[in-house]
Amino acid sequence: MPGKNPYPKTRLIMSVIADESTVTGFLLTGLGQRDVSGKTNYYMTSKETTDDDLDAVVSGYIADPKIGIIFIAQNLAERCKNVINEHLNDEEKILPTIMEIPSKEAEYDPTKDSMLVQAATKLFGSEAGL
Repeated sequence: MPGKNPYPKTRLIMSVIADESTVTGFLLTGLGQRDVSGKTNYYMTSKETTDDDLDAVVSGYIADPKIGIIFIAQNLAERCKNVINEHLNDEEKILPTIMEIPSKEAEYDPTKDSMLVQAATKLFGSEAGL
């Protein structure tokens, strides 16, 4: 329905999905939250983290109406790209924004950052070089 805002009027929170040291850095800035049921807005990955685990965590954060931004390490975003692309292609759902961030485990590649490529293409067309 035009004119109806589907997002809450309360403050939105951020979440982060990355390796332990990256998540710890975000937590030190005060990003971390835990609700009464014990649900957190951060997820630390390890070598044992499966693609199914990542898909479930990302899907859960996307479905949470309190989350406005999801920070995810780029190497992890590549592993659950199907869930991220499904969310990005849903024109009715703007939030949460998914931001791919660098990780110490893998070098950041701007050509693989879906949001950056999409923004550059909209701004500069196919001449963006990404």
